[in-house]
Amino acid sequence: MELTPVLRSEWLKIRTLRSLPGALLALFAATVAFSAIAGVSDASEPGFDPLFASLSGVIPGQIAAVSFGAMAVSSEFHQGALRLSLAAVPRRGRWFAAKAAVIAVPAFLVGLVTALAALLAARAGLGPAAGGLSTGEQVRAVVGCGVYLMLMALFAAGIAALLRSGVATLSLLVPFILVVSFVIGDATGTVADFLPDKAGQLVLRETHDGTLGPWSGLAVTASWTAAALLAGAWRLRRRDA
Repeated sequence: MELTPVLRSEWLKIRTLRSLPGALLALFAATVAFSAIAGVSDASEPGFDPLFASLSGVIPGQIAAVSFGAMAVSSEFHQGALRLSLAAVPRRGRWFAAKAAVIAVPAFLVGLVTALAALLAARAGLGPAAGGLSTGEQVRAVVGCGVYLMLMALFAAGIAALLRSGVATLSLLVPFILVVSFVIGDATGTVADFLPDKAGQLVLRETHDGTLGPWSGLAVTASWTAAALLAGAWRLRRRDA
């Protein structure tokens, strides 16, 4: 079977399951809103990073990206949907690759648009405080933000395939991103730089300290994502539909 019809059918699922476009809309709205609020923050604070402040809405907004990836996969485990999918595409690896592709592309594109809108909204509030940002830094942050949100959506997709449950995936990842990652960071220092969210978020910063840089941080997040997808694919092959 050619891959194009598989991609088309998986893309149709993404478009027609209302919660999935809703998650992408929530990603845009939450990120831009929180970034705009951050744009009125006090720029005189020590260590203030205008680039990270402009895109800080990604921290809460990424929950929507994680939800998008998790729900796109977990919907297959409801009411025998996976059996129908695999009846049409018996090669499970091909089907899972198509599923990952139709998660990655919209997450990346929406992430780019979201990052650009958030940056513009926050810069309007920051005013002169954001004047020192170079064009290269802003382009890097916008593109990196799109890649980061795509990787987090795929990371959640891999975990959802492994756990075969969207609820379990979100119950694991949401507290980890919002609470555990910060606690570990305070307790362990540089070790936290290698966590999937912390590493990827370095691309949103104007300056950075430590072992990782913007792109090497994204590479760490990509490694976590690849491991999650491989684990999900392994579980998909080992378990009955």
